[in-house]
Amino acid sequence: MEPVRPNRTRFWLAVSLAAVTGLLGGLTLVWPDWLEAFGIDPDHHDGTVEALLVIGLFVLSGAFAVSARIAWRRTATAR
Repeated sequence: MEPVRPNRTRFWLAVSLAAVTGLLGGLTLVWPDWLEAFGIDPDHHDGTVEALLVIGLFVLSGAFAVSARIAWRRTATAR
């Protein structure tokens, strides 16, 4: 009988999403006018959309990181 290999797809997906959202949040902190560079100006250079975007992206990044940790612990106990 062959041993069961844990499936870590959910872990890698969560890690990738955490990295992408974290990088986008960092990019927005460094370059807050990147939305305007693409012709999108929902707040007329007020900066509130960018601030909400940074907060939202970092919250998502943290949630994905917690999800990755849970997935990692779940596969570690499945061994």
